[in-house]
Amino acid sequence: MDKQITIAAMSGSLRKGSYNTMLLHALPALLPDGMSLEMTSIADLPLYNADLDTPAVAKRPEAVQAFRDVLTKTDAVLFVSPEYNYSIPGGLKNAIDWASRGEDSPLLHKPVSLMGVTPYMWGTVRMQLAFHPVFQFLNMKPVYKPEILIAQAQSKFDENGKLTDAATIDIVKRHLQVFKDLIIKQNK
Repeated sequence: MDKQITIAAMSGSLRKGSYNTMLLHALPALLPDGMSLEMTSIADLPLYNADLDTPAVAKRPEAVQAFRDVLTKTDAVLFVSPEYNYSIPGGLKNAIDWASRGEDSPLLHKPVSLMGVTPYMWGTVRMQLAFHPVFQFLNMKPVYKPEILIAQAQSKFDENGKLTDAATIDIVKRHLQVFKDLIIKQNK
């Protein structure tokens, strides 16, 4: 694969000051050569409603179509998400519901990366486990190792939201290289 690899990247958090969004914004500087991120947001997506997502409807809501268009034109997907109630945050699950429907789903068979950050000790373990049935249903190709389960976020970022922890930077770089290799293998 000689072309630039483009990743649709999004945060599962809508909160200002989100550690997950801070990590998302740190990623462009950590990417291997030949990769770029297309940042997209889930903030403006309406709640999933199958009545608005049927052949009888002329078109999907504008925000939904724009979101799906970003996913369609990219080579892979990257989620950076907190854990809510031991699972995937509702806003992110809603976005996946909009993107996963139909034979034209832009998520089908895509390579996918999942990262999570928390100020607590468990590092989004349960949220990441909750994603595996979603990946299986969509036949997505996830990066399993190295896992990015960042705990105690307050010690990993400075007061300006910059990722400063050397060990975290190193493992994220290694994860992104494995992700690149997976995308290249998938597109051969």
